[in-house]
Amino acid sequence: MEPVLVDGGKGTLELGSDGVLHLIWEPKVRIEIHDAQAAMAAVNDIAGDGSYPMLVDMATTESVSREARGVFSIPCAANRIALLGASPVDRIIANFFLGVHIPPCPTRFFTSRPESMKWLLQADK
Repeated sequence: MEPVLVDGGKGTLELGSDGVLHLIWEPKVRIEIHDAQAAMAAVNDIAGDGSYPMLVDMATTESVSREARGVFSIPCAANRIALLGASPVDRIIANFFLGVHIPPCPTRFFTSRPESMKWLLQADK
C-alpha cells in the first residue's frame, strides 16, 4: 500500500508487504496530542479488524508532549511496537516514555532497523 499522510502532516503510515505498520515521523517534529491521536486513528483505520506489529521511526524527533505520550499508552491495532531512533535524544525520549507509561503491547527501543524488524516479526514465545 502507498504511505498515507497522517492528519496534520507530521508523519506517514503504511502497511508494508512485510505485514508491518510503518509510522515515520518527519525530522525535527514536535509531537503534540493531536498528532498522536491522528497517528493512532490512522493505525486503527489501516488495520481494520486486524492487528499488526508496528515500526515507529522516531529518528530526529525533537520532542513528544506529555499528553501525546499518554495517547501512545492507549491500546490500538498494533500488537508489538519497535521504536527506532538514531541519537541519544531519541533514546532519552523512548526511555522516558517506557519508564513513565505502561505500553499497550510489547514495546522496545532500537537503533538498528534490521534488529527492530527481526524482533517485530518473531513469534511470541
